[in-house]
Amino acid sequence: MSEPVRPPRPVAPVTGADGLARCPWGMEGDGYQDYRDYHDTEWGRPVHGDDALYERVCLEAFQSGLSWLTILRRREGFRRAFAGFRIEAVAGFTEADRERLLADPGIIRNRAKIDAAIANARAALALAESYQGGLDALIWSYAPDPAGRPVPDTLADVPAVTPESTALAKDLKKRGFRFVGPTTAYALMQACGLVDDHLAGCHVRRAAAQRPV
Repeated sequence: MSEPVRPPRPVAPVTGADGLARCPWGMEGDGYQDYRDYHDTEWGRPVHGDDALYERVCLEAFQSGLSWLTILRRREGFRRAFAGFRIEAVAGFTEADRERLLADPGIIRNRAKIDAAIANARAALALAESYQGGLDALIWSYAPDPAGRPVPDTLADVPAVTPESTALAKDLKKRGFRFVGPTTAYALMQACGLVDDHLAGCHVRRAAAQRPV
């Protein structure tokens, strides 16, 4: 028996039962509520502060090869395991902490990614001493001019990599950060509001456009 033909995944904004149009990934499958809440309240909103940005760098790295839903559903577990993503605390983690993390079912137990999170805390700590404004200033220095970016109509208009994300990844790697390739760096830029990739018909984008400057 042949398998039923599944309809193609939407690429344009989808209107939910609440009457609001969202980027289609914010309306998907078993993770509907988690994705919708993240889409509506966090994704694309500006994130500042070294610790907050360090958390996003780590979560994007842990997401590599997995679905973002997997990370969202373990987020509180990650925060407990990594001392609230306080850079100074994680930079001081020991081998015993590594073993603790590898045994923690509340996170993704991948040794390379765990080691990267600890290494990235140490890199961020060093950056705070050598770069004015620290991690926050460095990451935001790669935010492109929004006036030069066309508003995406569909997911096909949203890039996976940009010159800015490539340059950011290169700079972070030079400073000792791990798991920060150009694609991961662009996902970070999208999540933290350096770029606005909400689609043209998305209610979040419309709301942002209506806010007073």
